[in-house]
Amino acid sequence: MIRERLYLFDTTLRDGQQTQGVDFTAEDKIRISHALDELGIDYVEGGWPGANPTDSDFFAAAPKLSHATFTAFGMTKRAGRSAANDDVLAAVMNANTPAVCLVGKTHDFHVTKALGITLEENLENIAESFKHIVASGREALFDCEHFFDGFKANPDYALKAAKAAFDAGCRWIVLCDTNGGALPAEVRAATAAVIESGIPGDHLGIHTHNDTEMAVANTLAAVDAGARHIQGTLNGLGERCGNANLTAIIPTLLLKEPYASQFETGVSAAGLASLTKVSRMLDDILNRVPHKWAAYVGASAFAHKAGLHASAILKDPTTYEHVEPSRVGNERIIPMSNQAGQSNLLKRLTDAGIAVEKGDARLGDILNAVKEREDQGYAYDGAQASFEILARRVLGDLPTFFEIMRYRVTVERTHVEGKGRMTLSEAVVAVNIGGQKHLSASESMDAVGNDQGPVNALWRALERDLGPYQSIIDDMHLVDFKVRITGSGTEAVTRVVIDSEDGDGARWSTVGVSANIVDASFEALTDAINWKLLRDGASAQG
Repeated sequence: MIRERLYLFDTTLRDGQQTQGVDFTAEDKIRISHALDELGIDYVEGGWPGANPTDSDFFAAAPKLSHATFTAFGMTKRAGRSAANDDVLAAVMNANTPAVCLVGKTHDFHVTKALGITLEENLENIAESFKHIVASGREALFDCEHFFDGFKANPDYALKAAKAAFDAGCRWIVLCDTNGGALPAEVRAATAAVIESGIPGDHLGIHTHNDTEMAVANTLAAVDAGARHIQGTLNGLGERCGNANLTAIIPTLLLKEPYASQFETGVSAAGLASLTKVSRMLDDILNRVPHKWAAYVGASAFAHKAGLHASAILKDPTTYEHVEPSRVGNERIIPMSNQAGQSNLLKRLTDAGIAVEKGDARLGDILNAVKEREDQGYAYDGAQASFEILARRVLGDLPTFFEIMRYRVTVERTHVEGKGRMTLSEAVVAVNIGGQKHLSASESMDAVGNDQGPVNALWRALERDLGPYQSIIDDMHLVDFKVRITGSGTEAVTRVVIDSEDGDGARWSTVGVSANIVDASFEALTDAINWKLLRDGASAQG
């Protein structure tokens, strides 16, 4: 069976940059462009040339892509001037990208109210703009802004606007659910109507927003109706509620029927297996914690907490998994909790490289330790590394890499003229390593002199001098810090979960509990270091 080609268009660097709190540097954009290219994306939209200094710098040093078509974004020419003499369109054309995507109005309401021109003038602007692009030898794409709202209000005009671009030689006519309010049945019907009007599906695209949590469903509805071009963003970035999420769309197209048999994309099996890594790379660039519950790529996407589920998973993973995790570069997790049974425990121990036979009485000891500590406020379902530390301690298999003799943390608040109120956190840690005392101190300040807090001060003091283990922890850094108060009144304790990462991209979570938030943090921190030393094969000293 010959499969039809679907073309993937990524707008992370343009539409995704409109996400509240997201600001890419030109260097960020170059790095993301190459990752998208390697993934197998067909079009990478870089932004709007001339719209801001970052985009101007980025287009001036445009990335060399081996697979993807680099695309500039702009808008159709303005009324009252020719396409050749429109300075805004000229800035887009002067970027000299092989493809240009222009947005234009297809909803009569926006033409007359927002633009303040006649419906015929808008059609002329669309047609003349795309004739200009096509004449330059570049591939042209038309983002039909507000298409689905326009189609509901005035279907004849919405179709005329789309047809004006197509008749002018535009390669892709992209139907946009700009407000994100359309539903799958509406998208399917409107897409079919466009095809019936004379624009074939292999020239038709879909661009959806997620304001009703329907962006992926609406995208697939358009594909079902005949569209063959898909626009979206990594991790669903985008203004308001985001755009269609390519990290969900891509594996669905490649792994789910009828799409897997009917279509092919530029993403290979190897590219698909890099999807989780690419998703987390973007979060790392944005300094955001990855969404644990994201479909396919989330850390909890293949987590099986209930003992009944874990037992079935061990017999046949398809009992509770819709796809094999490794196909999208993710992994299966069997977390430990007070709901765990021996199936969870054995699987988790095996994954950690800890050999314990089924029926070993020590399995009950580990389960009891987990349940007892969770009663004290610990939570191991989200702290796998601390669970491994606990299990090895119960089994008598935990090397003593170092012992904390004492630590001290101080936080001073002062008023600095010209800067106002400021704090300064300092920490001193004394460590015994193989009978040798190591004493280190550190302040917690960033590059511009802002205090990063007492936990950061403790981490910096610890990482400064761990003697023979220094080379192992040099590439380790803390990426997230979560605090929760459990219990109430005099029974309240603080639970701290720390997420750590190293240069290999390994990420692990540890937990600490204490009535004192700093002490709970320090426990989680020392667990994180111990796990890193265990994983990298360090040897205990003395």
